[in-house]
Amino acid sequence: MGKIAVLDQQTIDKIAAGEVVERPASVVKELVENAVDAGASQVTVEIRDGGVGMIRITDNGSGMEKDDIPLAFLRHSTSKIRSAEDLQGVRSLGFRGEALSSISAVAMVELITKTREQTMGSRCVIEGGVQKSLEEIGAPDGTTFIVRNLFYNTPARKKFLKSDMAEAGAVYEMMTHLALSHPEISFRVIVGGQMKLQTPGNGKLEDVIYHVYGRDVALRLIEVDRAEGPLRIRGFIGKPELSRGNRNYENYFVNGRFVRSKIVAKGIEDGYKTFMMQHRYPFVCLDLQVDGRLLDVNVHPSKMEIRFSNQNLVYDLLQRTVKDTLSGKELIPEVKFAEEPKRQESAARPWTPESQKKEERKVPLEKMWKTPEPVKEPVTPQEKNLEYFMAQMRKRVEERHMVQEENGYGASVQESPAPKMPVPETPVWEKTVSPEPAPVKTAPEQMTLFDGKMLSKEAAVRHEIIGQVFDTYWLVQYADKLYIIDQHAAHEKVLYERLMKNLKERAFQQQILSPPIILNLSMQEEELFLRYRSCFAEMGFEIEEFGDRAYAVRAVPADLPGMAQNEILMEFLDSLSDITGNVSSESLMDRVATMSCKAAVKGNHRMSAAEAKALIDELLTLENPYNCPHGRPTIISMTKYELEKKFKRIV
Repeated sequence: MGKIAVLDQQTIDKIAAGEVVERPASVVKELVENAVDAGASQVTVEIRDGGVGMIRITDNGSGMEKDDIPLAFLRHSTSKIRSAEDLQGVRSLGFRGEALSSISAVAMVELITKTREQTMGSRCVIEGGVQKSLEEIGAPDGTTFIVRNLFYNTPARKKFLKSDMAEAGAVYEMMTHLALSHPEISFRVIVGGQMKLQTPGNGKLEDVIYHVYGRDVALRLIEVDRAEGPLRIRGFIGKPELSRGNRNYENYFVNGRFVRSKIVAKGIEDGYKTFMMQHRYPFVCLDLQVDGRLLDVNVHPSKMEIRFSNQNLVYDLLQRTVKDTLSGKELIPEVKFAEEPKRQESAARPWTPESQKKEERKVPLEKMWKTPEPVKEPVTPQEKNLEYFMAQMRKRVEERHMVQEENGYGASVQESPAPKMPVPETPVWEKTVSPEPAPVKTAPEQMTLFDGKMLSKEAAVRHEIIGQVFDTYWLVQYADKLYIIDQHAAHEKVLYERLMKNLKERAFQQQILSPPIILNLSMQEEELFLRYRSCFAEMGFEIEEFGDRAYAVRAVPADLPGMAQNEILMEFLDSLSDITGNVSSESLMDRVATMSCKAAVKGNHRMSAAEAKALIDELLTLENPYNCPHGRPTIISMTKYELEKKFKRIV
């Protein structure tokens, strides 16, 4: 008897489901993507028990015809494509036709749907891949999926799930990606009966970023919109101060699809390279629009991986776009002595599994998902008025102090009127309110590109160099700010920009080495050198053969005397080994220029005032003077307002 047998359909479906449905977040992803493809403008996702107990997804999309429902749950049935040729230009999020079949094979599924043309909707129940019922029912336009008892018939997969809170966190993270990639759709996420995310659906990406990441991130965004050839990049990138220790804040989409791509990540991170410290990662939210014929989205069942037909084109545009965008902004970080008290805004505090755990410590485990509302004592109108009045009086006193400090202690200042409120039984409080409003002094904000920039030609003649501290930092006063400049980072940046300019204009000068440096290379190192030999020559290096795998370096760029060392040259050659594919001469120049730190003046070195002035004047003329080639800031600022607060001149 033969050993090979054909598996039954239920076993086949369960095996196939394992490729698509890994956890509750996979179910939510597939069903919400179907809702987006159906043209929904509102999508609500509700989960309980981390999504294992119940997932309900409701949308107001086009709905499904009753005759199409049984077909929709069959494997490889789809309305998105008709032939293999359609895969070359597919723009929908889903297209494989495996989602509903895979989900229904490992869960109890209930579908309620209705098209706009129908008067009655349809309800279908499927358990373990077997249809139990299909009937007409009254329903609103759109589709509702209810998925219960996920993996009830595949316990081996269920036991590998994480805690309910971890699974809920994965659902939340996946929904933030969909919300960021489709700001025109209003998404709601409800976890255990509590609203965790709600986006307006007004088409404004910055509003979605605010609701997901909070105010601090939303205030530090730079808009991006650039098109070249078949590619277009739109969205927002964060200022370098928004850096994180991992890539969790890197959100990039290809034709509205959230993906993970090494080439896209590298392009973004290399664009930030001279603006951010090493091993730090930026905040970005970018959508890359690409002709569908130039990419392959049919790589993996989860559709998280894609392939570009021209990776160098994508990398180059991303790297240049990010770098050029950052180069045009004033990015001087402002130092504050203490954090200002923040209002408790739910939108400014994005939900995370960790924050949920803190909330749950306050309630018993059995009430984890149904936290009762706290019972409040009744408040009398008099108590409410008094409480409101005292809060307003404290606010007015603080405002009066700020205005008095601005105008001098002897100046008479009128008070601002208190907001309208219910009149109490004894209206004596109204007598303390002055009718005329007064201006309120607010803390100054960081200068923008269109304000008076310290790093500009106009400001260069008005700033004042005060002196040097710790033989490393130079103090400069301009307007109402104190600027602190790191002489080592500043010199690194000046050398870097000077070299890059000379290399691009082919205006470099050579420093002749006598005797020359002899490099003894291994076979792999020699292969690397020969691959980029012409680029070395373009940058001002003069290198010739000197025997068996030995090369003599007879000249280096004059702006990089630090390169005239055997160890530094070998270190630079080793750094080229991680480059895949072809590399432009400009990218190679950038790597050479980062070695400028070897020739820069170090910290703890006393410079003369004339040397410092020449260095600072040249720094201020650069397009991007804010960070050294390694990402460290060259200059920080401190406002007069912060200093006066510290000395209690402003209360």
